[in-house]
Order: sequence, then structure tokens, then C-alpha cells
Amino acid sequence: MHQIFSVLTNFIVSTISTLGYSGVAVLMAIESACIPLPSEIIGPFAGYLVFTGRFNLFWVSIAGGVGSMLGSWVTYEIGKYGGRPIVEKYGKWVLISHDDIDMADRFFAKYGNFSTFIGRLLPVVRTFISLPAGIARVPKIPFLIYSFIGSVIWTALLAFLGMKLGENWNTLRERFHWFDTAIILLIIIGGVWWVWRHLRKKHG
Repeated sequence: MHQIFSVLTNFIVSTISTLGYSGVAVLMAIESACIPLPSEIIGPFAGYLVFTGRFNLFWVSIAGGVGSMLGSWVTYEIGKYGGRPIVEKYGKWVLISHDDIDMADRFFAKYGNFSTFIGRLLPVVRTFISLPAGIARVPKIPFLIYSFIGSVIWTALLAFLGMKLGENWNTLRERFHWFDTAIILLIIIGGVWWVWRHLRKKHG
């Protein structure tokens, strides 16, 4: 686990150091495209570069928002044009049922744009929210706008934290290692619950 985290950290640091604001945008796009690249490292390291004077906090936040919006757009389109038929046909093999798709539809119908905005401020959820939004056919333009706004705020908070810690960024990075480990454990627990839920429904 620690080795994987170190590789991800080095990749993030190298990308931002080389590409600047574009690196922040690219990494946040990857994170928003259902690929678990931790923004909890991307934002604070960009904030550290704000501390050193290389970056500006405003433009770091905008770059994070733009990247997240673009990554979300890609997975939204995948969910919209390929997600539902594929999930309805093959979803049972990954324990996703027709009821789960309907539940996603009801969730977005009930909470609307607010669900997108809040989802962008939650770890893990922000990474995977675009695919079910596409499957549920949430209106695209509002979805992308609220994704942008929520991601700007999320990036700004993380970057501000990294900026304030300044030279202690390496200490922050180690602490986020334990944070990400806790997140992974929660995902595993959630996965076990998901399997148990579907097996119970199948044999109930």
C-alpha cells in the first residue's frame, strides 16, 4: 500500500512540476474520470507551490475546476450513451441490478443539481459521480456547471491547506497517506456490503 501511494505521489509531483497549471488540470481530469488518483495530494502540492510563489491560488482553483469538468464530461458521455444498456445486460456480473440504475435515477431526480455540487465536495464520491449521472441522463450543462463550481471549491480548500502548511507539505503528504488508507478500507467495507446485499436479494 505504501509503495503504491509513493508511486502516485511521485507521479503527481512530477506532473505538476513539469506542466504547471496544465498539470493540475490533467490530474484533476483523470481523478474525475472514475480513476482514483487522489486529489488530496494534487491540491495540497499545488498549494505548496503557491507558498513558494510559483503558482497563484486563484488559477490553481480554476485549473482544478476545468480539469474536473472535462474528466466528468468524458465519463458522463460514456454513462449516457453506453452505460445503461451495458449495465442492464451485463450488470449482474458485477452485482449491479436494474433496481440500482433506477435508484440512481431517483437520487438525481430528487436532489437535482444540489447532488452534483455536494458530490464534488466528498472524497471518493467525487471520483465516481459522473458515470451514474450519465446513466441517469441528468441534464448535461447544469451537471458540468455544478461540477466545475464544486471542484473549484474542493481544489481551493486543498490548495489553501497546502499553502498554509508551506514547508511542512511533506508532513501533510504523510498524513494524507493514512487518510487514503482509511478511504480504501471504507471502500472495501462498502464492497462487502454491496455483495452481501445483492446475494441476499438474489436468494431472498
